[in-house]
Amino acid sequence: MRTFRLIAVSFVFAALFAVSAFAQVTPSAPKIGLVDIYAFGAEKGITKYINAMGVLEKEAAPMRTDLQAMVTKIQNLEKEIENFRKQANDPKVPIKPETVNAKVQEFEDLKREAKFKQDNANAKFQGRYDVVVGPIWADIRKAMQEFAKQKGFDVIFDGAKLEEAGILLGFSDKVNITTEFIQFYNTRPAGTAATTPVK
Repeated sequence: MRTFRLIAVSFVFAALFAVSAFAQVTPSAPKIGLVDIYAFGAEKGITKYINAMGVLEKEAAPMRTDLQAMVTKIQNLEKEIENFRKQANDPKVPIKPETVNAKVQEFEDLKREAKFKQDNANAKFQGRYDVVVGPIWADIRKAMQEFAKQKGFDVIFDGAKLEEAGILLGFSDKVNITTEFIQFYNTRPAGTAATTPVK
């Protein structure tokens, strides 16, 4: 009987040791963080990024003004042509076909010019974005790695992109580390990234 009890007790201890050992080797749940990268450009976002975008906005302002003036002119021409066509159907207000055709030609030419300028402006902006903001994004990614290591995160996801893709359906505010990362980045010693001055 005593032998049976000893065997039973030894089984209990063996089971406890097994559970303890399993608990030690079983990995814990990964520490996950979500960051909203769109918040980087918000009012209380990443200062270096906001300043860089300010540089680009200042450079792009003349092109945007020029394009807006062209758009306004195109819209006015469109209204003129529409009025001419209405007059053409009214025998009381005769209008020469050449007048209408000239306006239509002007309208088409201006649309082509505006499209060319728009494409050119987009290409210039993208080129300057790569030069001005590209190094800052590289520095942000580097800082994200440092942040993850320092705070013990196993993985950090771009929550904004996941939501756009319909992948992120819900999450706890505890995993939203956007504000914490922005504070970490803004108080971090300056990296190698620098804002290219306006030319």
